[in-house]
Order: sequence, then structure tokens, then C-alpha cells
Amino acid sequence: MKSPAEAPGSSAAPVIAAQGLGLTFGTGDGDVVALSNVDLTVKKGEFVSFIGPSGCGKTTLLRVIADLERPTAGTISVNGQTPEGARRNRAYGYVFQAPALYPWRTIEKNVALPLEIMGYPRAERAGRIARALALVNLTGFEKKHPWQLSGGMQQRASIARALAFDADILLMDEPFGALDEIVRDHLNAELLRLWASTGKTICFVTHSIPEAVYLSTTIVVMSPRPGRVTDIIRSTLPAERPLDIRESPEFLEIAARVRDGLRAGHSYEEAL
Repeated sequence: MKSPAEAPGSSAAPVIAAQGLGLTFGTGDGDVVALSNVDLTVKKGEFVSFIGPSGCGKTTLLRVIADLERPTAGTISVNGQTPEGARRNRAYGYVFQAPALYPWRTIEKNVALPLEIMGYPRAERAGRIARALALVNLTGFEKKHPWQLSGGMQQRASIARALAFDADILLMDEPFGALDEIVRDHLNAELLRLWASTGKTICFVTHSIPEAVYLSTTIVVMSPRPGRVTDIIRSTLPAERPLDIRESPEFLEIAARVRDGLRAGHSYEEAL
């Protein structure tokens, strides 16, 4: 794994660039400002986590990157294009909070779904499915149905589906939040292994400070609504990260800075 301090593409053009980004939703009770004046740069090969309290706009920001929401202020580019252009060019895979697998389709057929929609030939689909399942250690479970797998295995199948068409960017919306701590720890380690082996750029939403610090090259701390960036933390942790690194002074120092950033966001809200 490359060291977070030496993330690949550090001098290259940004994969994701936002400036003055804002999003206001109109509702029957008045406008709701979800994002306000967000500036963000994500370089190729980075693992960037977004952390903040519920309702702070983390998922909304991820959805703007994915062209699932349209900003009402500022600018954003993905791979040098608009989010719509990046979506049409299949620049990213998206992993949702729940696995969202079809129970009547086998695991391999769930992974095949985006490939079928995109019109990949049957023979090529088979190769891509096999490679994606191998990346998440699900080889041998191709013929199983989702209900025959554990929650963690279902989420790994969801990740395989997002990897199947080999997009450069992986967007992950709190994929492990519903899992127990033991499974979550295991999948965190597996995700770091996958990131190191593929070199993909990952944007990851989480509520967990230890998860954000353990996984990331960069941690983006966000405030309560309206969502703003209160701190951007570049990790100094070593490339190899056994789970017990979370007890190290360096890890605890980064975690304390994340916690301070979250507190600062709440203080700003109270000042309003």
C-alpha cells in the first residue's frame, strides 16, 4: 500500500474539484440549505472520508459528486467534466448504506446488473464478475442468493457490483454503518487491501471517528447543517495499518483533531 503521505497522483490534476459549492432545497416550509460554500479537492488515488453529524450534508455532497443531486451554487468537476458527464462516462461506482441486492437474483447476477444495463457482452461480463468477486473474497459464492449470506458478505457483494465495470472512482455512503463492530473491523481492513490493490480514488461517508482515521489519507470534517467544511486533515499514519494502530499516539492525535473539528462545527451553529 502506498503511504498516505505519498498518495498517488499528488501532483496531478484533481479527480474531484469543488469551489463555493452550495445546495439549497426548496420545501413547503421554506428553503433548506444542505451545503454552503464547500471547497474540496480530491487527487487521484486518495482515500477521502467525510465525517460529521447526521444531517450535515455528507451524503448530499456524495450525491452531488455522483450527479444524483444538482448544486444551486458554486462549481464542481469530476475527472475534469461536469458530474453529469462523468456519470455518462461511467467514471464512478456507488455503494449505498444498504447492500440493495435483488433477492431473486444470485450474487453473480446481482454483480452483473450494471454490466447488463451497459451492454457488455456475455463473455466479458463473466470475466468482470469473476474478477470483482475475487477482489472482495467472494469467489465460490456466485450461485448463492443474498438471503443466504451474512450482512457483511452482502455488503461485499454490493462493493463487487460497484467494481465490476472498473470505474476509477468509488463512492461509498456509510457502507458498514449497520454492521457489528467485529464485522466492521474486518471489512475496514479488507477495504484498505482492496484500495491498495486497485489504486482507485475512494470517497467514503462515515459517522465513526476511528473508521475515518483508520481508512483515510484525507479526512474532511463537516459541520451541522448547513454543511460546511470545518477542517481537512491529511493523515500521517504509515501505509501498513494493523487494527491495533488505533491505540497508537499518532492515531489518537489525529482522532482528537477530528473530534475538535466536529466540536468547532457545533460551536459555529450555536453562535448563529
